[in-house]
Amino acid sequence: MEPKASRDIHAPLRTLLFCAVVLLVTPMHARDSTDIVVMRNGDRFTCQIKALSSGVLYASFDYIDGTVSLQWSKVARLESKQLFLVKTQDGFVYTGTLDTKEGEPGRPVEIQVIEAPDNEVTLDRARIVNLDQTSEKFWQRFNGEVNWGIIYSKGNQSTQYSLGSEVVYPRERWSAGATFTSTLSSSSGTSASTRNVIGFGVQRLLRWDNWFYTGLGDFLQSTEQGINLQTNLAAGIGRYVKNTNRASITVIGGFGWQNTKYNATSAQPNQNVAVGLLATQVKLFKFKKTNLNVTASLFPAISQPGRAYFVINASYYVKLFSNLSWTTSFYGNWDSRPPGQLSGSDYGTNSGLSWTFGNR
Repeated sequence: MEPKASRDIHAPLRTLLFCAVVLLVTPMHARDSTDIVVMRNGDRFTCQIKALSSGVLYASFDYIDGTVSLQWSKVARLESKQLFLVKTQDGFVYTGTLDTKEGEPGRPVEIQVIEAPDNEVTLDRARIVNLDQTSEKFWQRFNGEVNWGIIYSKGNQSTQYSLGSEVVYPRERWSAGATFTSTLSSSSGTSASTRNVIGFGVQRLLRWDNWFYTGLGDFLQSTEQGINLQTNLAAGIGRYVKNTNRASITVIGGFGWQNTKYNATSAQPNQNVAVGLLATQVKLFKFKKTNLNVTASLFPAISQPGRAYFVINASYYVKLFSNLSWTTSFYGNWDSRPPGQLSGSDYGTNSGLSWTFGNR
């Protein structure tokens, strides 16, 4: 019979790995390449517009393998009968097909979002920060990424691997997403160290410009900190402090609850803690080259004054070609007052390949 301590550790691992498989199995879809994109230098393309993100317009062609990146600031005209979610710098969101308003030479490019034959909105191209394909079909609304990396050394028979995925489901006034990250480090003569995290988030825009409310949740397993399963649930109000084609900065404040189940071998009782929430996300973009994404969250314990939890995830992407990038990441979580003799921190870095899918 398997020892109870081993069963206690393996149970959440099996659950986390099952969730990872669900996140990795993501629907793919395609449509006819009938969209038109005209660049400022006169180049004209017949393609399938995929999305606009981080100042990059993504498009696919029948005669080119993969997705092509076009600089949004150099687009002079576009047309598409596909439905898109169009988001602006000031937080407004529109749904409709796309066209370009005829204007005088030298004037800013204006994009028309046609929601209905008698209802259209004209937007300055520079105000548009996101385009996402949408559809009446549920399975055709997803996009995201998968990343992985592995290091092996024969000298001390050490192995390190990392695996992660992200799935996003955007809608007109709200969006939902899920993430999975897993790391393992082992070497001859030592026990393997694992860290697995499943995260979920829902966000809905408010009527005020760039304000939103959000619900967050994550499930953590960390052998370094002796955590069998830690559940974090929080809700709060957030705002886009900056939202352009070069940078995106958000801040969130709210409250939450944390439940921690420690490994049976640590002999620590389960804990329930009421916490506050202070979080920020910073995204910086540079066309065709790099992308930096940093998310940091501070959870001050309300029911245990003086105790605080801090979590950070940072990823730096260097585009290789098409949908493939090289990614270097840093992750970490800290507890200022861990119970007993348990470690108060678990952090590390990893590098590997990242592949985007869906509308990216």
